[in-house]
Amino acid sequence: MRSAGDNHLHEQLADYLRDLIAEGHLQPGDTLPSEAELCRKFSSSRSPVRQAITTLRREGLISGGQGRRSIVQSPAATQSFGTLISFTEWCRSLEVTPGQRTLLLSRTSATAASESPDPFVASASAELGLSPEDNFVHLLRLRFMNDRPAMLERAAFPLHVGRLLFDFDTDSGSIYEYLTSQGVELYRAENRIDALAASESDATQLDVDTPSPLLRVRRRTTDTRGRVLEVADDRYLPKHTSFTIVNTRDA
Repeated sequence: MRSAGDNHLHEQLADYLRDLIAEGHLQPGDTLPSEAELCRKFSSSRSPVRQAITTLRREGLISGGQGRRSIVQSPAATQSFGTLISFTEWCRSLEVTPGQRTLLLSRTSATAASESPDPFVASASAELGLSPEDNFVHLLRLRFMNDRPAMLERAAFPLHVGRLLFDFDTDSGSIYEYLTSQGVELYRAENRIDALAASESDATQLDVDTPSPLLRVRRRTTDTRGRVLEVADDRYLPKHTSFTIVNTRDA
């Protein structure tokens, strides 16, 4: 049975290790002190030490385990999908400076888009529920965190929404904030998360080698009546971000 003292010691140990990482005494790639070293330092049994290490592993600060020495992970900002917020809002919540550079903003017909070599553009009109004669607006932006490339953003909007972007400086900030200010009701987002290898064009924009791994979020955003207002394909560098999904059991 674990004692109350063990619980308190586990928290002290976890705080000690977090401080070593936060203050730079342990860098990404460094190994944690061994269980034996931590036991001696804190006059502890192995149980609180192992509990503290498990806590840090769950927080994403370290990797390893099962007989291997734990290794400090590269810091990655965690994005939650519990609420619908923009990339800009998310960065601000982390006290990170967001940025963006627009690579393409264009009006495209559904018929012309179907022949595009870009799979996202080719499928966008169907995802938006458009007819062949309809037009939509296609956006490609490179997103930054503290001036470092972090994500490549592809988005498509039905014409009545996307045409608003031609009156907005898409290098200046959040498209979601601007569209909301113009009365666009961005209410619900369905996100599908997977991983893929960076294409040559992705790698060039994100300044990584081909085929570096990317985390992809494919998003479909609707209003309260279920009308599709945006489809998006966001490709993140995993060294800068990870994703958190919180689930609860219904009563």
